[in-house]
Amino acid sequence: MTSVRLPENLDAQLDQLCSMTKRPKSFYIKEALTRYLEDISDYYIAMDRLANPGRLLTSKELLTELDKRK
Repeated sequence: MTSVRLPENLDAQLDQLCSMTKRPKSFYIKEALTRYLEDISDYYIAMDRLANPGRLLTSKELLTELDKRK
């Protein structure tokens, strides 16, 4: 169980959305966190790969590698 305090404006927006859609706050909080966590995780993976690129391939090498996997 986790609790969070929202600024009044966010809480009001969430209340309005819940009233309009008849869904609970927890639905939208879970949805928002799921999307955010996926995005932020992808961001950190990308930043790590930029900082530590590993083996770089030319386009010709890439095509050769892809052909091997068919």
